[in-house]
Amino acid sequence: MAKYIYEYKNWTGFSWQDKAINVVFGEVRLMQGKIIGQMNALGFLAKEEATLNALTLDVVKSSEIEGELLNYDQVRSSIARRLGINTAGLVSSSRHIEGVVEMMLDATQRYTLPLTEKRLFGWHSALFPTGYSGPYEIEVGRYRTGEMQVVSGAMGKEKVHYEAVKPGLVKTEMDKFLDWFNNENGLDPVLKAAIAHFWLIIIHPFDDGNGRIARAITDMLLARAEDSGERFYSMSDQILAERKRYYEVLQKVQHSSGDITEWIDWFLHCLKNAMLSTENTTRKILRKAEFWKLHEHTPINERQRLILNKLFDDFEGKLQTSKWAKIVKTSTDTALRDIKDLVEKGILKQTDEGGRNANYELADFKLE
Repeated sequence: MAKYIYEYKNWTGFSWQDKAINVVFGEVRLMQGKIIGQMNALGFLAKEEATLNALTLDVVKSSEIEGELLNYDQVRSSIARRLGINTAGLVSSSRHIEGVVEMMLDATQRYTLPLTEKRLFGWHSALFPTGYSGPYEIEVGRYRTGEMQVVSGAMGKEKVHYEAVKPGLVKTEMDKFLDWFNNENGLDPVLKAAIAHFWLIIIHPFDDGNGRIARAITDMLLARAEDSGERFYSMSDQILAERKRYYEVLQKVQHSSGDITEWIDWFLHCLKNAMLSTENTTRKILRKAEFWKLHEHTPINERQRLILNKLFDDFEGKLQTSKWAKIVKTSTDTALRDIKDLVEKGILKQTDEGGRNANYELADFKLE
């Protein structure tokens, strides 16, 4: 069996080959600047919405990586409430969701504060408010005192993917990690995010929740890299999309004797992809902002506003009178009047396909 990286002497003196990562590292840094520039041009409300979207995705997708599905609207409402963002249709959220959101916002909004044992324990307690992970009771708000193996497969046929640092060494290793985290200022924060993520996963200091805490730490360092609590892309969303490769690289590099180039290279490419997918979202938000600027003096009722915002965000399928009526909980007559009004104003147009039910879509527009 190959040795684990932590079984080597001075294992935390990680090394990597600059030449192998320089190009993608440069691209990532350039894109961060570009996205912040684009967002600053958007204006306050659109920027707020972009941050709300990115943070919501981050919370939802980080849990989904662990096989846990959180309610998107509850997460979004919880974040909006805590950041003081006014959004229509706030819903109340469960204690568990409040805890996950609390951890993520502490990491991304208070990113300049030191990372301490007490703070980490607070995050862990917020993730597991009942002291249970699923049906299992776990040690909460403290480092694990038991052995830790990452296994898969049916009982009796388990495959051990990883065996973590012995419990007796966890505190020593974490003290070293936190000391580095708070005092190593010579490293670029983006590279530091890659290393911190890997390092925490290798120690696996908690009974459960290690992946989510590693991703929160990543977000904290990315906020430092941009010197902003505004988040415009979601690393967790991208990790979920590349989950298979994420685990493959971790599994391979956990046996390295100290060179973690392959991990850093994967991390930077994942971050780059996260930012690329944000460009599409940004375009949508820009388009929406332009639309409302164009129509700031157009009389539009609340029902119409709700549907128009949906058309810019996440509307599925075709817009028909019956669907309009259902979404805004009104009669089909009122829905038809609302639609005809928007068609007359040149905001909606009927699509070309024939058929019994008319379909509508947003008409083209551009700011003068």
